[in-house]
Amino acid sequence: MKFLGKLIFAIVIVLLVAILAVYILLQTRWGAAQVSRLVNDNSDYHLTFGVMDHRFSSPSHVLLKDVNFGRKGQPATLVAKTVDIGFSSRQLTDPLYVDTILLQDGTLNLSPAAAPLPFRADRLQLSNMAFNSPATGWELSAQRVTGGVAPWQPIAGNVLGSKAQIQMSAGSLTLNSVPASNVLIQGSIDNGVVTLTTIGADMARGSLTGDAQRDADGGWQIKNLRLTDIRLQSDKSLSDFFAPLTTLPSLQIGRLEVTDARLQGPEWAVTNLDLSLRDLTLSKGDWQSDDGRLSMNADEFIYGSLHLFDPILNATFTAQGIALQQFTTRWENGMVRTSGNWLREGHALVLDDAAFAGLEYTLPENWKQLWMDELPPWLDSMTLKKFSASRNLVIDITPEFPWQLTALDGYGDNLQLVRERKWGVWGGSAKFNAAAATFNRVDVRRPSLALNANSGTVNITEMSAFTGQGLLEANAVVAQTPDRSVKVSLNGRGVPVNILQEWGWPAIPISGDGNLQLSATGAVRADVPLKQTITADLQVINTQKQQVKQSMQGGVVSGSEVTPPPEASETPPSSEN
Repeated sequence: MKFLGKLIFAIVIVLLVAILAVYILLQTRWGAAQVSRLVNDNSDYHLTFGVMDHRFSSPSHVLLKDVNFGRKGQPATLVAKTVDIGFSSRQLTDPLYVDTILLQDGTLNLSPAAAPLPFRADRLQLSNMAFNSPATGWELSAQRVTGGVAPWQPIAGNVLGSKAQIQMSAGSLTLNSVPASNVLIQGSIDNGVVTLTTIGADMARGSLTGDAQRDADGGWQIKNLRLTDIRLQSDKSLSDFFAPLTTLPSLQIGRLEVTDARLQGPEWAVTNLDLSLRDLTLSKGDWQSDDGRLSMNADEFIYGSLHLFDPILNATFTAQGIALQQFTTRWENGMVRTSGNWLREGHALVLDDAAFAGLEYTLPENWKQLWMDELPPWLDSMTLKKFSASRNLVIDITPEFPWQLTALDGYGDNLQLVRERKWGVWGGSAKFNAAAATFNRVDVRRPSLALNANSGTVNITEMSAFTGQGLLEANAVVAQTPDRSVKVSLNGRGVPVNILQEWGWPAIPISGDGNLQLSATGAVRADVPLKQTITADLQVINTQKQQVKQSMQGGVVSGSEVTPPPEASETPPSSEN
């Protein structure tokens, strides 16, 4: 009996010695290599660590140092200087479900290809870690991350799990090329629904605060978001800058506030922007709202050649469209003011009034091509119920035919300027007058024009100007057909007889002042020069009673008839017998 007791005691001692030896060996580099080899040979994962450390002061914790872990054939999911694993009695029934895991001084790659991980924990803690998110479409990179996930139950495609509470801070973070610092995030994950109850960050020398929610389908709901003192420079065009918003299934904005922001990119910029946007949803290239509101003002806005000073915009959104309550801005040294509605049905823009005052505007070199180009789908028609212009200077610097209107005034009623996405004067009436004008180096005084338009024609009922000592008067009819046929009748009294030479008519063989009559037809087409379409008859008589009659076909004078002045009657000499 004594022998049996001694044998059992000896076996226990041997087991304890063996356990102690294994315990000691596991805390050596040789032991770490053996454990790593065991994992690598018997699983789909790759594991290496430098050494394992255990201290009796914390008996339920094991420390792994210099850890590299991931799936075979994939970039490492985890690289950490220290991994502290806290065990509990749960390991008796679920060996891979631990109490806590603390990752320190390393990098965690949140790639879907890296999941699922075989471990779970009541809490995953991070200390001075870095995040990367390759192949997720978010281009996320974060450094000096501290925080926790509870519980941590990673699944395929989601290294953070399907249901957890999250609280993290990061010293710096870059999301889709937008950098931020001092980032704080608190929220939860619930089966694909990500709720961020607190978002805070310093970004672009300003600050960002808010809360948001991401749906399971990838759509976002921004309940509150405030951007203050943002100073952002981008290398993207304005359309590319906002392109990430169009890639989302939906973006629902509850309240967005921007205060004193300065944004700049290639050929666009806005300074000291204040913006308030409420209750608007963006989805599939369109928007929806039942009671949305937008208020915006800035010191300066630049987009290509468009340069606005002190723009102010107030609008409301409904299911029917947009009510533009106010838009005012200083532009080209003058002022522009308008209000009206954009109607979703028919994509029609109806402006109640539009006023232009004090502009000094030079038309772009390609303004004729822009006039012919098709407009975007959201603008199928545009109507000005009331239009007014006051003391404007308009200049065209086209080398072939430059012109300028000085102190241009005007007004109009129910002017339809866009129909079926094409510019034109499709309806309404207008009158214009100016103090002076120059048309291809010909100066005129007090030019005026009156027109009315319908679906068939544009009728210029009055067109007049003083030049030299005389007066030019004309009327014209322009057809609303694709070839835009034009019929013009021009009369001049006491005007320079060669005044039409600077406007494209060849010089006539008489000079001085006189009267002229011109009847012409042509077509204003995008693909054919106007002169090639002209058929015209010209009759001129000067103060010396010299007369010229000419005809033009295809822009070329084909016939000319000159009548000399009548000679004074001579009295025959008398003869004396």
